Amino acid sequence: MSAPAARASDGPASRLRAWIERAGRVARQVLGAPDYERYLGDALARDPDERLLSRDEFVAARLRARYDSPGSRCC
Repeated sequence: MSAPAARASDGPASRLRAWIERAGRVARQVLGAPDYERYLGDALARDPDERLLSRDEFVAARLRARYDSPGSRCC
């Protein structure tokens, strides 16, 4: 049995791109930046018929939740 043929998508450029995307997701999580793509995946998994927020609506809602909640700040 021979090894499977390498696909073009498995090349160094593809792996680098995937690594950069993962690093960007981690950086956004550390900084507390809203992750719209994760929201879409979670919302569709929870209820496919739910009305999805636009990217602008999502960011505005996350900012409101972050800054308007009592006790959400240290000072």
